[in-house]
Amino acid sequence: MIFEKLRRNRFNQWIIIHLRYLIGFAFFPSGLVKLLGNRFTVLSKDTPIGYFFEAMYQSGFYWNFLGLSQVIAGILLMTQRYALLGTLMFLAILSNIWIITISLSFTGTWVITSLMMIAVVILIIWDHHKLLPLFTYNRSVTVKMYPDPGRSWMVAGMIYTVCFLGLSLPGPIQKGLQQWISVGLGLSVLFTFVLTNYKAYKNRGVLLKNHI
Repeated sequence: MIFEKLRRNRFNQWIIIHLRYLIGFAFFPSGLVKLLGNRFTVLSKDTPIGYFFEAMYQSGFYWNFLGLSQVIAGILLMTQRYALLGTLMFLAILSNIWIITISLSFTGTWVITSLMMIAVVILIIWDHHKLLPLFTYNRSVTVKMYPDPGRSWMVAGMIYTVCFLGLSLPGPIQKGLQQWISVGLGLSVLFTFVLTNYKAYKNRGVLLKNHI
């Protein structure tokens, strides 16, 4: 079966793991801005886009709720273990954003959101076997088991989450301190990336046996 061969391919697994990291991170900057009650854009309210975002901002708690939902979806994707739940949340939120960017004619932004939609669809297809029981009625279904990301990828996801949230966090910080914090968090991301991928490369011969 073609899907089974693709699903068990070690390189494909690596791509999906890091695609989850990338998509999860994409929601952190904009999600934190909304969660903390800040404006997302400084566009004039005389433009359709500026007026739309100002109306969203003035909605109050809904603006915070939208940001919280984005952050939670990103964190779930980063965990790897709960990535499917994060993907479904991401799909629900991103679908609205995607349609908004197209309907309001965002210059260039619709291309980015379209690429993100493609990435989310890929993640859904990757884990679609876990959703099959939802679409059956009065029938027993056997869910095919495939290798899942191991503990090292989950730990890396938590480290990435803390670092990316720290790098995305808006607010007044002393200039020198902010630079040192950013450098420290950036180095932590780099070190984690190198270490986890070196470990995966070193143990590549037993990845499938030990479920990554």
